[in-house]
Amino acid sequence: MAPAATRSTIFRLINASQHSACPCHGCRSATHNHAHHGALALNQLRKFATPVQTVEKEYAFEVAASNLRFGEGVTREVGMDLKNMKARKVGVFTDPIVAKLKPMRVALESLESQEDLPFEVYDQVLAEPTEESWRKAIAWARQHDFSHFLAVGGGSVIDTAKTANLFTVYKDADLMDFVNAPVGKGLPISQTLRPLIAVPTTAGTGSETTGAAIFDVTSRAFKTGIANRALKPVLGVVDTANTESCPTAVHISAGLDVLFHSLESYTAIPYTERTPRPANPILRPAYQGSNPVADIFSMWALRTTVKYLPRIAKDRGDHEARSQMLLAASFAGIGFGNAGVHLCHGMSYPISGLNKKGPKYKHPGYVVDHPIIPHGISVALSGPAVFQFTAPSSPDRHREALAVFNCIPDSEVGAYLFESIASFLDGLGVPRGLKAVGYNKSDISMLVEGTLPQRRVLDLAPNIGNVAGEDGREHLTRIMEASFEY
Repeated sequence: MAPAATRSTIFRLINASQHSACPCHGCRSATHNHAHHGALALNQLRKFATPVQTVEKEYAFEVAASNLRFGEGVTREVGMDLKNMKARKVGVFTDPIVAKLKPMRVALESLESQEDLPFEVYDQVLAEPTEESWRKAIAWARQHDFSHFLAVGGGSVIDTAKTANLFTVYKDADLMDFVNAPVGKGLPISQTLRPLIAVPTTAGTGSETTGAAIFDVTSRAFKTGIANRALKPVLGVVDTANTESCPTAVHISAGLDVLFHSLESYTAIPYTERTPRPANPILRPAYQGSNPVADIFSMWALRTTVKYLPRIAKDRGDHEARSQMLLAASFAGIGFGNAGVHLCHGMSYPISGLNKKGPKYKHPGYVVDHPIIPHGISVALSGPAVFQFTAPSSPDRHREALAVFNCIPDSEVGAYLFESIASFLDGLGVPRGLKAVGYNKSDISMLVEGTLPQRRVLDLAPNIGNVAGEDGREHLTRIMEASFEY
């Protein structure tokens, strides 16, 4: 039987190999010679994450994200932005529903307010895009030779605009040339794309910050996409007014995408464990594995989502909750856009893709004429089982995530901490309180009197002496009484 360290290494390899449905990570080789053959087999499962032939481990990570503008009403500025960029002709992308709503109306008014800023609108983006819908959007964009792009809508709209932008520059390329391997060729993007401004109308995908674009390969009944930093918008305009009309069902599904972007990127394999290392920096994948910068954004987004998404589910008019979820979506986008996602997303692609031929489920609250398991829902369905499976790979990170969900009310934090500390001390054989070391209740007043002169430290204690003229005697007495026996 392999030593414990080797078994741990093999477990992480087996665990991470499950990500193969989602092009997020590279492979990593075994660190012990006697595990060499098993590791080689497992490495084959990750060989498509970075299209180079080498077995060296990664030693660096990169951070890439769009510029962000966050605020109430900032959509009205996009016309000025495009004019400042000296746009020659703008391709505007949206979907049939958003085309009739306020965010699109404000965006068009902003464009029309600028002199000599021609634009064309494509309002036929499909919710949960397919290969066919992308090809139509690409063909339309190629006809116009746009100098700039503007996307107003959810992740489907922004992803479609990214793809139209890519194939406007690569006029002779086929869609599958840049689609992630092994589904497509996964070619690198070496040419500079046209500037794209993204205006999200849902708090979910974080697509306004990332170089990822996802679509449904209907012929194979699963989703995949293109992931390259070159695709990311130059500016994400995150307008807190733009989710006002969003139905509750869409808020929830989009919010679940934020939740699992955060969880998956935070628990992805460390970037240093992704192999092979790219032979050229241009080949370094956008989805690199967890790293210190992505961790900060992912954890903030996770805490924010757990706090505010339930509030939106109860009241979609909760302005504070909607604003915070929009910011969380962008933060999670920066997190997973630089770290990647893993099993929940990888498994969601066939869950949603096979639905069209299989169960034909149509999620309540979505105004569409076709079967749909919204992306956030398809990701969430496997969530509990996924993190039960991945927890042994990095218990500390999963423990931190667990703590976010097990949120204790403020009024009960002290009681929980009391019990936790007492239990910890029990395990070390520490006497249980003042009585256990020989004090009597009659000694409490004497102990308090001996504490009162210790102002050097007492004055640093929260809730002691908060009232002018009070020395904290009453509080100290209660603390000593509670410390007497437990």
